[in-house]
Amino acid sequence: MRPEREMRPERTLQPEREMRPEREPRAEKAPRDPNAERRPDARPNARTEARNKALAEGRLGVPQRGGEPTRTDTPRESTPRPVRALAPAPGGRGDVPPVRGDRLEGRNVVYEALVRGRRTVRTIWLDIGARSDDKVDQILALGGDKVQRVERTLLDRMSLTGVHNGVIAEADEMVEPTVRQLLGAPEPFLVLVDEVQYEHNLGAVLRSALGAGVDGVIIPTQRGKGLTPIVQRVSMGGAEAVPVVRAGISASLAEIQRAGVRVIGADMNGVAPWDLDLTGPIAFVLGGEDKGLTAPVRKRCDAIAGIPLQGNLQSLNVSVTAGILLFERVRQMAELARRSKG
Repeated sequence: MRPEREMRPERTLQPEREMRPEREPRAEKAPRDPNAERRPDARPNARTEARNKALAEGRLGVPQRGGEPTRTDTPRESTPRPVRALAPAPGGRGDVPPVRGDRLEGRNVVYEALVRGRRTVRTIWLDIGARSDDKVDQILALGGDKVQRVERTLLDRMSLTGVHNGVIAEADEMVEPTVRQLLGAPEPFLVLVDEVQYEHNLGAVLRSALGAGVDGVIIPTQRGKGLTPIVQRVSMGGAEAVPVVRAGISASLAEIQRAGVRVIGADMNGVAPWDLDLTGPIAFVLGGEDKGLTAPVRKRCDAIAGIPLQGNLQSLNVSVTAGILLFERVRQMAELARRSKG
């Protein structure tokens, strides 16, 4: 037989909770009369004081219904400035005008483009706060009506290099000569730069080429960097003065050698440049930062020049190597000229 189930104790009824009295509805506040006088001891908060001051100075417009006061274009100081308005151009980013053609950034680059006159400079945007100095005054004088004075923040948004020095210009693309035209110089002095990947290196090579009197620089059509805004800025006007040709390196070397120009390659295992004859028509070939001279290019060289190094240093930057070779050539040519006079 099954055991009988235990009887559960009966549940006791809980006492009923007392009902709270209903709250009386709050009395509605009377609308505040805006014309009512304030208490003499009441002060507006800081935000209200700032808004009232802005309204009094005319920096804020009349308050709109249900919103904040609208800003006006009235400047805080009404000092007249000789500024030509910059209208937004179609295709730009907001108020940033699009630049067609080449973009030149930096005072030296823009100045050299105006002075050299190898291409047309269409528009120049100059920082409205730029202080007067030789370069700024010359840019204003040479640019004339092409100069637009704008805020520096606009130049910051336009800049591709990040270092515009308060001036950006729009110019036509440079007219590119041919290798044959470069070989038309009385004593061709050329530089070929193969597969240089860093824009600052190519810009520095162009700067040294300008100082050494190079007749032209040849860069490959596909590999390496071209005349980007960074290259032109780093060259400090070298890209405006030294002709740059984009052509195949091997084909250019063949044409150069047919014209009777000696080809000197740059490599860390080469002969010291002061032990080589670098006078007369000559072309220097520089390899890329990582690879150096390729095997096909090395075969076309008449000699290989290298910079002797100390301190267990393996190699120099390609632009430093270029500077040493180019100015060793300048030194030898100057020494040759002195001997011929004596």
